[in-house]
Amino acid sequence: MPTLRVSALAIPPFRPPESPYAKYQQPPHPAWLFALVIVAWLFPGLVGHDPWKPDEPENFGIVYHMVRTGEWLVPTLTGEPVLEKPPLYYAVAAVFAKLFAPVLPLHDGARLATGFFMALTFLLVGLTGRELYGRGYGWVSALSLLGCFGLIIRGHQIIADVALLAGAAATFCGLAMGVRRPGAGGVILGTGLGVAFMSEGLLAPLLTAVIIAWVVAASPVWRTRSVAICLVLGVTFAAPWLGLWPYLLYRHSPTLFSAWLAADLARFPGLAPLTLDSALFYVKALPWFAWPALPLAAWTLWHEGREGFRHPGVHLPVIAFLVMLLGASLSPSARDVEGLPLLIPLALLGAAGIYTLRRGAANSMYWFALLGFSVLALVAWFYWTPLALEVPDRLFRHLDRMRPGYTFGFRLGPFLVGLGYTLAWIGLLVALRKNPQRPLLAWCAGLTLVWCLMMSLLISYIDHAKTYRGVVSSLRTALPVNPPCLDSLHLGKSQRAMLEYFGDIVTRPVPTGSEGSCAWLLVQGDPRRWTEPAGEWEKVWEGSRPRDKNELWVLYKKKPQVTKVTRRLAARVEG
Repeated sequence: MPTLRVSALAIPPFRPPESPYAKYQQPPHPAWLFALVIVAWLFPGLVGHDPWKPDEPENFGIVYHMVRTGEWLVPTLTGEPVLEKPPLYYAVAAVFAKLFAPVLPLHDGARLATGFFMALTFLLVGLTGRELYGRGYGWVSALSLLGCFGLIIRGHQIIADVALLAGAAATFCGLAMGVRRPGAGGVILGTGLGVAFMSEGLLAPLLTAVIIAWVVAASPVWRTRSVAICLVLGVTFAAPWLGLWPYLLYRHSPTLFSAWLAADLARFPGLAPLTLDSALFYVKALPWFAWPALPLAAWTLWHEGREGFRHPGVHLPVIAFLVMLLGASLSPSARDVEGLPLLIPLALLGAAGIYTLRRGAANSMYWFALLGFSVLALVAWFYWTPLALEVPDRLFRHLDRMRPGYTFGFRLGPFLVGLGYTLAWIGLLVALRKNPQRPLLAWCAGLTLVWCLMMSLLISYIDHAKTYRGVVSSLRTALPVNPPCLDSLHLGKSQRAMLEYFGDIVTRPVPTGSEGSCAWLLVQGDPRRWTEPAGEWEKVWEGSRPRDKNELWVLYKKKPQVTKVTRRLAARVEG
């Protein structure tokens, strides 16, 4: 095993060593091929469907408010402040939505902001890999992140966490670049800290500070004058991001500022009750969520051994992963989307070991990708056949029962997109050279193919079940043209956002047990455990999304009150 020399002035490159696989190597693949895979991954799923639960409707509701009013300072959903996160992502998404409004629905335009932040993330992770490990590691670092299962859906949704991911990637890039180029590194580091704060809140810069302190203590590479200049510049460029929005929010409303600060601090590790399930959530989720970056990272650590731990290219991602994993595990909110930043250090470590994979492991990864994703692609085309051509008859009737009201038929645009990706997959397999980059390229291209086929051939069928457009339209016909007001009971934020977007309906939430003050009441609940609302109500309408057995909407109208005078008049008429 070659020894990794550690310099005090610059990060020594990882030299692709001679491995048992080396004698089979051909020249590296061209950069344009890596770029093509990244671009092909970015676009499918960004357009062509309505906002989907669990996160998109609520987040888009905030974006929709900004588009309509131009107010960006306070994230607002259906007239109520939502101060869980700062407004950076929502404001950028609102800009994209308005910019592309002439050609795209607002929700599709807003989703393009996610593509923008993901493109930045891949670029920054690639630059980080090149700085940490040397030439030949930039593109594979970006693809190591792209290939993770946990990113494929979240990286195409209207969620603020993709902006946090870009900010985290920028902080890694700034730290790595600060060793050689403190000026550029400091600017990128400070901007990354600011973007992370304006996307998630105070926890992101706090964890970054812990990572920096640990890295500086662990490696002499980061205890230099250049790195000190980088850190000073980073703090300088981060300060406006960290101070401007909180200051403006406080000037606007001290009450809202206090509410934001309390909500932000409530997510800090150790400040809220913690359960064993939430503490172990990421440990259980990472094996699939971070596949294949996690096993590649484990291989890097095993292959490099103790000597590898002397290399700053191992220090930074390992320390960052441990700090972020601890912070996420101690946080009261354990969700996969909160673990997206964990993918970056794993992707960097995984890229560092891609050139040292044993021949058997590399071939296994390649053939698994080739066969597995090809089979999944055939399955997608098989299910497209009844959706477009209504054959075979048995499967067509089954799919028709699953989605009542869906319009079957051939759609040329999605067909051409799916066909183009399929032909590109076949061409790629023919063109791939037998070198250490081949398994990762095949994996990422295969994953991209399957995702694209779902988001082109099957997207309309999936969207028919997940969208609220149909149920809101049906509800709108049951209401008066201009109802004076509409109360809501147990109606979630996502549902209220879609009511406003699709039906221009704004409800007033009422607490459980209260009758409210409106003549109309919309109740959401589980049909298997339904309870009638308090008061005298008459059911006017009920509806749900197709085949949704967990969520039912019922519209009530208040019964007219019968007074004593009304009873006397009725008695006289009868007499």
